[in-house]
Amino acid sequence: MGLVFNRRDEEGLPVAPVPGGAAKRKWTNLMPFAVALVVVAEIAFLGRLDMAKNAAMVDTLADFLYRSRAVVDGDDLGLGAAAGGGDRNSESERCEEWLEREDAVTYSRDFAKDPVFVSGGEQEWKSCSVGCKFGFSGDKKPDAAFGLPQAGGTASILRSMESAQYYAENNLAMARRRGYSIVMTTSLSSDVPVGYFSWAEYDIMAPVQPKTETALAAAFISNCGARNFRLQALEALEKSNIKIDSYGGCHRNRNERVEKVEALKHYKFSLAFENSNEEDYVTEKFFQSLVAGSVPVVVGAPNILDFAPSPGSLLQIKDIEDVESVAKSMKYLAENPEAYNQSLRWKYEGPSDSFKALVDMAAVHSSCRLCIHLATESRDKEENSPVFKKRPCKCSRGPETVYHVYVRERGRFEMESIYLRSSSLTLEALKSAVVSKFRSLNHVPIWKTERPEVLRGGNDLKLYRIYPVGLTQRQALYTFSFQGDADFRSHLESHPCAKFEVIFV
Repeated sequence: MGLVFNRRDEEGLPVAPVPGGAAKRKWTNLMPFAVALVVVAEIAFLGRLDMAKNAAMVDTLADFLYRSRAVVDGDDLGLGAAAGGGDRNSESERCEEWLEREDAVTYSRDFAKDPVFVSGGEQEWKSCSVGCKFGFSGDKKPDAAFGLPQAGGTASILRSMESAQYYAENNLAMARRRGYSIVMTTSLSSDVPVGYFSWAEYDIMAPVQPKTETALAAAFISNCGARNFRLQALEALEKSNIKIDSYGGCHRNRNERVEKVEALKHYKFSLAFENSNEEDYVTEKFFQSLVAGSVPVVVGAPNILDFAPSPGSLLQIKDIEDVESVAKSMKYLAENPEAYNQSLRWKYEGPSDSFKALVDMAAVHSSCRLCIHLATESRDKEENSPVFKKRPCKCSRGPETVYHVYVRERGRFEMESIYLRSSSLTLEALKSAVVSKFRSLNHVPIWKTERPEVLRGGNDLKLYRIYPVGLTQRQALYTFSFQGDADFRSHLESHPCAKFEVIFV
């Protein structure tokens, strides 16, 4: 095909077209519009930059440019078409806002309308953070029931405060073998621990009274057939010239009837001898000694130091060979008032954070904690469904990723959202974010009204432990910890929308 010359010179002769000429003429014609757009964009940019500065929404010019570009390309935020990137109509929407919307999934069960139902027992608490009902099943199938495991899929509950050395099924492994789904014993490794400790039941911070009795220690032991060496320990202490007033049925040498705690207040030492040596089996014998301000001498739980209000606040006889050294310690403390007073220093300065964290657990009744356990299990199962698996749980913005995690206080049910940035994905950042979140909610710790007034503190929040939801209280209080920031980051990657529980002291 020949060339067609549409342009002619002044003499009417055809002129070959200049390459790019038409495009150049079109660009020249569009120049005023382009200039206008640039001016408008610049004005909008300056106005937006000023607004962003005031609202602390854009940290840098580069960040602003990135956010503007993200409106066009949702994939820059790691959204993708399937994740709803096209729904990001606001340039100012942050990762946090997007995650709050995209991770929101409605659970199939509303516990306020359809409370956890436990067959047997009675409702024994003033309030609970989750809908919870106890009674006897009619037409409604219970979530759980006290008693031996039965067919039908209802979770079976074993609840007992007795020692496993006397009731074998109270041993956690034995209970599991017998088919119990939920175990409630004094063991902190059980699903819902039911310890003897409680701020409401024991006036632990009662003031110390003068020690007016001539005997060094008092004992209240009536079961003379205990399956440990406690009677031998009592006899061995007496042979070591420790004078003991015994009010119980065993080795009784004081015949008057007395109120136990009132009597103990006037002795320097109290023989808190349990009937078995079992982990976490710590009964009223120990806590009554603390109330009385009498230094406990313990035969019983091998881990009794986990229950101590402070280091040096008790003496422990682990086996019969310890009696002689414990007797020497008792004599030394009795003869040295300053050293003895150090053992009771916690009465004046307050117990350790570990002791408060332990006893605070009982600020929520065990029946309520059972309902929280059942409701949490219900939601955990639902979160394994495909609907929940679609939650993004994190959002990438250029080189940075924002992680969405959930947190609640121990003893409560509903979760609160917090967000962590990959540029500062550390344990310290997690703790800081948790405290900031709960402060912003004007959060009141669940133990606030249970503790003695002297131990309630101010309005500040002190974080004691943070751990994944689902751990036992033994793990939470004593054994679990992330092995550094790398371990924590690995947990977030392997547990999308990770859930944590916190303990404030």
